[in-house]
Amino acid sequence: MAMSKELQQGFNDQIALEFSAAYAYLAMAAYFDARDLPGMAHWMVRQHEEEIEHAHKFFQFMLDRGADVHLGPIAEPAQEFDSVIAVFAAALANEEKVTAAIHSLYRAAEAEEDYAGLPLLSWFINEQLEEEASVSTILSRVRLAGDNPAALFVVDAELGNRPAGGAGDAGGEAG
Repeated sequence: MAMSKELQQGFNDQIALEFSAAYAYLAMAAYFDARDLPGMAHWMVRQHEEEIEHAHKFFQFMLDRGADVHLGPIAEPAQEFDSVIAVFAAALANEEKVTAAIHSLYRAAEAEEDYAGLPLLSWFINEQLEEEASVSTILSRVRLAGDNPAALFVVDAELGNRPAGGAGDAGGEAG
């Protein structure tokens, strides 16, 4: 079954949003690197890589369906933040935006009875649940650490242990 033009546009928009999220995480990684927080920078680079993988999943899905892929522009991400807390608050807001877009895309696919898209979108709904929980946990931890350098050092060290392949929990377990 061919995808409608409207649904194709929704998937193309999602690809751009995933690449935009990746770009934002890369900017966050640079912010942390400049402040000698290598663990947080590492976590953000891993998050960047994961968002690129997500964009590729949507991209490949569209190609497999014979849909028209149109890569849209990506805006310049925020690069300056007031604090570590502000960075993770921005990351959580970013994940919430992606979640809302995926929910909207799911509703559109469901309304059009595009059953081929629903399993992919269901996977992303579950993935976003993990993403939001992970970032929310980290945000809670950096809020608890506050301006205490020793506490931030502990959180930074913990985030530096994140392996490739998933946001997982704040300690870096693959999810």
